[in-house]
Amino acid sequence: APATPRRVSISDIRRMTKRGVPITALTAYDYPSAVHADLAQIDMVLVGDSVAMVELGRETTQSLTMEEMLHHTKAVMRGAPRSLVIADMPFGSYQLNPEQAMGNAYRVIKETGAGGVKMEGGVPIKESVRRVVQGGIAVLGHTGL
Repeated sequence: APATPRRVSISDIRRMTKRGVPITALTAYDYPSAVHADLAQIDMVLVGDSVAMVELGRETTQSLTMEEMLHHTKAVMRGAPRSLVIADMPFGSYQLNPEQAMGNAYRVIKETGAGGVKMEGGVPIKESVRRVVQGGIAVLGHTGL
């Protein structure tokens, strides 16, 4: 069997940014999509909470559970051994307080092996983001639409 390539890291992304190297990124929700992303040598793959609408047929993303996000992130991790995988934190999994955010972010990283989490919001969640980053977890920020 061919050797598994080294996974893209946060440090790699930082280096690419400093050097002006384009970074490729896309969303994947399942194993087959992740395999194709990896074959295309996509640097970063986001497992978005939009899986609720795109794959599960729901009206909004807000009903997605932590267990569902973990399930989809694990599938993407298996399919994309080279790409840096970022998992969206589901709605309601980090908004209450920094302790809730930290506990759920640790759960995502420990149970899936993802390289970081995505948290959506602005000033109201800044302390939660700070706590997660101080806990050693990379955060991809999203201020919303």
